[in-house]
Amino acid sequence: MNTNLSFACDYMEGCHPVILEKLTETNLIKTPGYGLDDYTRSACEKIKSACWKPEAQVFLLTGGTQTNATVISAILKSYQGVVSASTGHIATHEAGAIEACGHKVLTLPSHNGKIDAAELSRFLVDYDQDANHDHIVMPGMVYISHPTEYGTLYSHSELEEISRICRQHHIPLYLDGARLAYALACPQNDLSLQDLAALCDVFYIGGTKCGALFGEAVVITVPGLIPHFFTIIKQHGALLAKGRLLGIQFDTLFTNHLYEHIGKSAISAADQIRDMLKSNGFQLCYDSPTNQIFCIIDNSVMDRLLSQVECSFWEKYDDSHTVIRFVTSWATTQEDVQRLGTVLSFCFS
Repeated sequence: MNTNLSFACDYMEGCHPVILEKLTETNLIKTPGYGLDDYTRSACEKIKSACWKPEAQVFLLTGGTQTNATVISAILKSYQGVVSASTGHIATHEAGAIEACGHKVLTLPSHNGKIDAAELSRFLVDYDQDANHDHIVMPGMVYISHPTEYGTLYSHSELEEISRICRQHHIPLYLDGARLAYALACPQNDLSLQDLAALCDVFYIGGTKCGALFGEAVVITVPGLIPHFFTIIKQHGALLAKGRLLGIQFDTLFTNHLYEHIGKSAISAADQIRDMLKSNGFQLCYDSPTNQIFCIIDNSVMDRLLSQVECSFWEKYDDSHTVIRFVTSWATTQEDVQRLGTVLSFCFS
């Protein structure tokens, strides 16, 4: 077994102990399949209540890429593409899953992982005014994530303006919330679940990276936006026969506000790591306030660091430096953080 410290991603552990206890407690209870069980029904009602959106539809899928591909392909017509930041997860780290469904990802410049509302507006207006637009992939929806791929956050005013532009152009706004629990727990965040439900047409609440064994909860806030979505999920091979496994997990996450608080320790640990990196001479690369920490490191120092700590290669910075990423999770311990501090000090000794 590898005994190195691991800050590579936020789904290295299994699940929150309360979820594991509930799964064990209900293990031998027989339930209907495909999410038609009482646990799933309860989870969906709790999510709608937390979003203040009783008319919403909630569906539980197993993974993020699967969710993005299923939702995006369900919304878009054959001649449409999805607008994303150039650094968006669907444009970079999903192995062309959207293109494999027959749709192009239309990228806009990334501003610390975010798209700019004014640039989005110009892009949509330019398409409408292009005399040759019938020969061009039509923007059919907008994709963003919160937190972004760089761990940054949209403000309420930024999301409100993007939402306004999407509604002006009659295209859906879809928000990827794979790490949403860490946004909700971040002091700099000013967007609630209720805000997302009011400003987005579809969003998903991440479970895989936020304390569940697996699972993402898709919230369709506009009734009838995606007719027969249950059947579309089945078509994509995304309908879990033992749907109760998803239902139990999300029912637990949305009991006693667990989901809203589960990321707090991860944010605290990440803040400590940011301070340790700066005090040891590392340069932070992005102004991320959430559970992802990006820093620029000399390649010779990186070799010493990686001999003791697992973290993520992000991108080449220059010929002698690399951007690496540390990620905390709901399960990160103070012992892990303190051990990392010792390693960082060693790397510069």
